[in-house]
Amino acid sequence: MNKTVLYTGVTNHLPKRLYEHKEKINPKSFTAKYNVHYLIYFEKFSWIQLAIEREKEIKNLTRQKKLDLILAFNPELEFLNERFKYSEPKE
Repeated sequence: MNKTVLYTGVTNHLPKRLYEHKEKINPKSFTAKYNVHYLIYFEKFSWIQLAIEREKEIKNLTRQKKLDLILAFNPELEFLNERFKYSEPKE
């Protein structure tokens, strides 16, 4: 399976969001449909408004400019998910 889809999103809890994507918590979502759950790039913001503004900027980049941004941050295209471990709370 090729890992060619690039997904851009915003969250206030990255470990939980990665878990949701991997487990396909929302089965009709874009990430579930395209099996998107590998993290290769992220940015951290203190204010959600700035994060949303940056998300829109990134979404408007060409695919090549997105790849350039990712490669400048993560030249080996290493999967970064393990840096953000999350376990579902037990009831």
